[in-house]
Amino acid sequence: MAENVAINIEEIAAFLENVVSDDLYMSPNCCIFETPKILSRHNTKAYVPNAFAIGPLHHGQENLKRTEKIKFKYLRGLISRAQNPEKRMREFIGEIMKIEDKVRLCYAGQVTYKREEFVKMLVVDGCFLIELFRKDGGMVHRDQDDPIFNMSCLLQFLYHDLILLENQIPWLVLDCLFDMTSDDNDTKPLVQLAIEFFANMFSSTPSPVDPNQLAESKHILDLLRNWLVAPIIQCKDSLESSEWQTFPSATEIAESGIKFKKLEGATSILDIRFTNGVLEIPNLLIQETTETIFRNLISYEQCSPECSPIITCYAIVLDNLINTTKDVQILCKKETIDSWLNPEDATQFFSKLYLDAYVKKFYYLGLCKEVHKYRQRRWPRWRTAYMHNYFGTAWAIASQIVAAIILILTFLQTLFSIIK
Repeated sequence: MAENVAINIEEIAAFLENVVSDDLYMSPNCCIFETPKILSRHNTKAYVPNAFAIGPLHHGQENLKRTEKIKFKYLRGLISRAQNPEKRMREFIGEIMKIEDKVRLCYAGQVTYKREEFVKMLVVDGCFLIELFRKDGGMVHRDQDDPIFNMSCLLQFLYHDLILLENQIPWLVLDCLFDMTSDDNDTKPLVQLAIEFFANMFSSTPSPVDPNQLAESKHILDLLRNWLVAPIIQCKDSLESSEWQTFPSATEIAESGIKFKKLEGATSILDIRFTNGVLEIPNLLIQETTETIFRNLISYEQCSPECSPIITCYAIVLDNLINTTKDVQILCKKETIDSWLNPEDATQFFSKLYLDAYVKKFYYLGLCKEVHKYRQRRWPRWRTAYMHNYFGTAWAIASQIVAAIILILTFLQTLFSIIK
């Protein structure tokens, strides 16, 4: 009996030792994750690549193999500019092997590829990306048969594929390869070239780039998030509050006497301001890739302990603002939103973005309180109701003018009668 108990204990111990293996270890440097199923179930296509696999999580998938030739073409173009291409290739491999251990720690869970295969993948994908950004920035000549810039569909695939949380390689790989291949023609840092490639991702009037604010980015998606978040963190003393408050819809805000205005010269789409009865909102462009970028940014904030949910809070505010097609029309009229979608689809757009996302700190509480406080004042509300009821149409305006003329004439007639 005692022997059977000992055997059972060993079996249980072996099982538990197996399930608590290194596969569950998450490095403090971990920054690339698989999107949790609870988030990806709402729109699976927004989280997986269409044509280009970057990094190990989607590498080797059958539907992504055809574009590997394009990566090799870009790699060949990059090394061909070196005096000794064969030597340069070996230098790439040697330098990436030096940082390979650090790169593995950037992925949640274990990267199962052997060292040789993983390093080859990093060299090919990294060289492809820096060559892409240089070509887009005009720093490298584009061939007449360039498969990406001569085929708009491939470029559109890239705008989608490069912003996926699961489709990233660490920025330290790109930095390493970019520094090794820099020359006198590289007048812009890599972060600026990358941001310029995605310039119109969020707005038809892109915000300026400060490379110093983006130098610590961990990958392309993190770079885009930092581009949005860094200016907001710098210009506000305290962004966090555990208190929660809803935001009124655009129609409710307009009816309370608050005016909408496009914030000119905004440093970020997140920089929503309220001053003296005017709600200033930076221009937001809603296009094909908008849902993909917001979903992946929200997923990144949900997975990374270092990322505060600022983007998620922004999505919540816009969802509160937009409840009906009338709300969309109000914001589009004021150019705070440029939507390529029809009003019905735009109305539903933000309501689905942050489903099942958890927000512990709400970053727009102060803004919400200011708007609610202003809406409680009676005079702006009465003034707006009066303007809407009596000056809402051309006939209403005409009738008010006639009434005013009659009132003035009656007053003058009475005055002349008194004088006589």
